[in-house]
Amino acid sequence: MLRHGQTPLSIEKRFSGTGDPSLTPTGMAQAEAVAARLAREPYRIEAIVSSPLTRARQTAEAVGTRIGLPVRVDKGLREADFGAWEGHTFAEIQERWPHELAAWLADPAIAPPGGESFTEAAHRVERARDRVLTDHQGKTVLMVSHVTPIKLLVRFALNAPPEALYRMHLDLACLSIIDYYDDGPAVLRTFNDTAHLD
Repeated sequence: MLRHGQTPLSIEKRFSGTGDPSLTPTGMAQAEAVAARLAREPYRIEAIVSSPLTRARQTAEAVGTRIGLPVRVDKGLREADFGAWEGHTFAEIQERWPHELAAWLADPAIAPPGGESFTEAAHRVERARDRVLTDHQGKTVLMVSHVTPIKLLVRFALNAPPEALYRMHLDLACLSIIDYYDDGPAVLRTFNDTAHLD
């Protein structure tokens, strides 16, 4: 799983959900750096599936171009919808929606105003994961997505409670690896790896 590279909103630490910013030049360089890494051993990627949002698709296409694979889009891998909070910083949200923010931070079933709860996003991401696993059985697949879907996939793999989402941090253009087995539990192999950006 690969988080997309830098966008204008990520520079300013603004909530970036279903809004559709493009990568910055730095974000494109991050995508190229991770593409160079994934083109080498031991990765051997056999399929690429991306969120439909531009920042993820641009990141996925950089990898696809480098390793010669097409990018398939799965809408289930898009970022959570932050509703009225889209484009705002945490501080701005705290100032304008203090009660809604407190409720959202306390309960994954609570959605931002006009947005999507983590519980709703979890069902969507779970279905996307199942589609990818069914369509690419036994293959190494790169899923290019966003903070919330990647955290959810890690949470599912670890069988962790919903509150675990608030205890993970993912950097831009980071890699996380989960091994899925037909006859056993999923195993988290790597989390938030940014060695290619050093």
